[in-house]
Amino acid sequence: MAISSTVFNEIPAALRVPGWYIEFDNRLAGRAVFQGKLLVIGQKLVTGTEAAGKLVRVTNESQADGFFGRGSMLAEMLRSIKKVDLYLDTWVIPLEDAELAVKASGSIEVTDGPTETRPLALYIAGYRVWVPMTGGDDPQSVAASIVAAISADDRVPVTAAVDGITPSKVVLTCRWGGETGNDIDLRHCAKGETRTAGLALTYTAFAGGAVNPDMDPVIGAMGSEWWNWLCLPYTDQTSLEAIEAELDSRYGPMRQIGGRAFAAFRGNHAATATKGGTRNSPHLSIMGTNIIPTPTWIFAAVDSIAAARSLAIDPARPLQRLALPGVMGPAEDVKWIDSERNLLLYDGIATYTVATDGTVQIERQITTYQENMAGVADDSYLDINTPETLERIRFEQISRFAQKYPRHKLASDEDRDFYDPSQPIMTPKVALAELRDMYRLTFMGERGWTRDYAGYVESLAADIDPDDPSRLNVIDSPMLIGQYRVHAQQTQFRR
Repeated sequence: MAISSTVFNEIPAALRVPGWYIEFDNRLAGRAVFQGKLLVIGQKLVTGTEAAGKLVRVTNESQADGFFGRGSMLAEMLRSIKKVDLYLDTWVIPLEDAELAVKASGSIEVTDGPTETRPLALYIAGYRVWVPMTGGDDPQSVAASIVAAISADDRVPVTAAVDGITPSKVVLTCRWGGETGNDIDLRHCAKGETRTAGLALTYTAFAGGAVNPDMDPVIGAMGSEWWNWLCLPYTDQTSLEAIEAELDSRYGPMRQIGGRAFAAFRGNHAATATKGGTRNSPHLSIMGTNIIPTPTWIFAAVDSIAAARSLAIDPARPLQRLALPGVMGPAEDVKWIDSERNLLLYDGIATYTVATDGTVQIERQITTYQENMAGVADDSYLDINTPETLERIRFEQISRFAQKYPRHKLASDEDRDFYDPSQPIMTPKVALAELRDMYRLTFMGERGWTRDYAGYVESLAADIDPDDPSRLNVIDSPMLIGQYRVHAQQTQFRR
């Protein structure tokens, strides 16, 4: 059969000038390459050079100090992120304190001075500050030493001053305003350092921080870019509602640029379970931190990059046992046991474990989704791998059809036999063949994202819309592969 000139994209039909004209068509050669992006949200200090509310690309940790201010929430989040992965494309939306923001504060009161000369390992939000101690110093002198040591460390997220009324008391104030400052932890010798003999300290927990930044500028700055993962340092209801609504919209068929947000909540078991019970989003994962030295914004940063790094490679592979570098686990007397963590996994809270060497590891990264619109318990979006895998399947399907069939006509299967085979025509059978091929070779074979090819083929259907001859309707029912999380075995021994 003669080849029709209509197969050409650039060589005109009305061509009489002699010559050899060869055009190239890359529709069968090209392949989409997925490159995910992490978006970090947080607060800057006034010393940061970058303006609030705009997108900033960060390629290394040293940039963050200048962009957002050394010792700022964002600078430390980016430092933690880049220590885990330098290569993931990372962007930031810096925020200023809210106009009515209140800074959290806490205190350290020295009730007895040291009886030996030994420096004290003081931990503030997980940062170790060595405070020199001299045997025989009175409480007032110790308080002054604590202030001097803290003031000399420009990465610690607090400022320090001797109390104006009680000279043996140190008043600590978070560098930025908002609720996150309430999560600053105070303790000493957290890693087994020897405590200075005779020294007695009384800690007053951080509190009073109020009013987080508004999320509207964040959502506006996100624009139409596809942000695959978000690091969110806030867990107040207003911030979570705004992010959940935006991510739900992005996940839908009219935008198709969905993403997952990672946050961390500090509190005891009861408070953490209550927080999980207030949320129900397949695109939000909240890790319960328990009462640990590491602050929530750093925990969220490390969790988000550890998860994103793995999900970018394989969205269907479970995240269990992934290390969270730099995160400090809880003391043994407050550590949650298996049954407590199991309850949290039914409350929409992701969990972690602590290895014998102290390494904190993801145990199960679940979403907060727990029930459907009817209020019935629903585990369809329990694990973060589900929306992540569906998102990548959609990306691959769109990429193939957009690459191979960018300007095709649409005809029924019955009429296709009447057309020249070289004609750029899509039919239901062609679409089904492409989907079957992708499922078998790509999603099952090459990627290992799905299973049950026979069931998929049987359920697959496509037809031209009876009211719109330019629209192809397809029913696609992939069965996602599971994750090897639980090994249940009964051993029936014999004698």
